[in-house]
Amino acid sequence: MTKQSNRVLVNYITSTMSLFLKPNPSLGVPIYLQLKEQIRHACETGALKPGDSLPPIRNLAESLVINPNTIARVYRELDQEGVLELRHGVGAFVATRGSVTRWTAAKEGQMKAAQKIVHDFVHDLTSRGFDTDEIRRLVEAQLAADPRRKTHRSSA
Repeated sequence: MTKQSNRVLVNYITSTMSLFLKPNPSLGVPIYLQLKEQIRHACETGALKPGDSLPPIRNLAESLVINPNTIARVYRELDQEGVLELRHGVGAFVATRGSVTRWTAAKEGQMKAAQKIVHDFVHDLTSRGFDTDEIRRLVEAQLAADPRRKTHRSSA
């Protein structure tokens, strides 16, 4: 019996993206918010760079097994926030101006340092025998229990 991966490969036009995880309905967080946060995170960490194209709505919806209207809503909201640029008939692209590039420039060093801390943390837990799902549950539980996270995120 093989373990199913939550990672989804999205093939379109000329590139392959493996950035998106299947949303988890049991988290208690709306699916569209999970996906929106994934895209925002990919932009903030540089996994998606200004000008990069995102998968077409239909392709991503099929790969993640979610309603295309959910993807459309996420793209539309991120467009309104200046994170993405929607080009009618062409697709969705990471904004080349505005909040993403400003945020990325201001936080790049902090994000790299945080990625190193997370890498070391995951490596330590893995060496102690924890698997990926256990580590994810531990982190999600801690984030859910930390009242400062909600206050901090809403003030950003």
